[in-house]
Amino acid sequence: MTAKQVLPIIPDNTVVNKIYELRGLKVMLDSDLAELYGVETKVLNQSIRRNIERFPDDFMFQLTSEEWESLRSQIVTSKAKRGGRTYLPNVFTEHGILMLSSVLNSKQAIQVNIQIVRIFSRIRQFIVDNVELKLEIEEIKKTLNNHDKNIELVFTYLDRLIDKKIGPRKRIGYMPDDL
Repeated sequence: MTAKQVLPIIPDNTVVNKIYELRGLKVMLDSDLAELYGVETKVLNQSIRRNIERFPDDFMFQLTSEEWESLRSQIVTSKAKRGGRTYLPNVFTEHGILMLSSVLNSKQAIQVNIQIVRIFSRIRQFIVDNVELKLEIEEIKKTLNNHDKNIELVFTYLDRLIDKKIGPRKRIGYMPDDL
C-alpha cells in the first residue's frame, strides 16, 4: 500500500447507514459526522459557525421541526427532555462534507472524510447505473410493445382471410354441361 492510500477506519456500511435522503438530497447529520470524526457535535458545530461562509445552503442546512421529528422516528434518538438535542440539527450534503475537511484537520477526520466521499461517489455511480438499466428496460418494453402490435395485426389479417374462405366459393375452370 502506498502512502497516499488510506484504509477505511470505519466499516462502510456504518457510514452508509448514516446517509439519509431529505429534500431530494443525500445528507448526513451533524451528530453522525461528529461521531465518525471523533469529536463532539458541539465542537463540530462551533467550527462550522466560525467558518459559516464556507457552508452555503446547498452544502449545509438546518432541519425543520417536521423533518427532524420524521427523521428521529426513523433513527430512534433521545427526546430533548431526556438529555437529547435542544436545537435542530444541521445536515450536510456531499459538498458540505467535502468542505468539512478544510475545517476539521485531525487525521481521523481527514481519513473518514475521504471514506465518506468515496461512498458518496459509489452511491452516485450506483444511481447512474440504475438509470441506464431503467432506460434499457424501457427500450425493451417499447420494442416488445411494437412486437405485440405487429403480432396483433398479423392475427387480424389472418382472421380476415379465414372469414373470406368460409363463405361460398366460386368454381373456376372448365365445367362440363351435363353436370
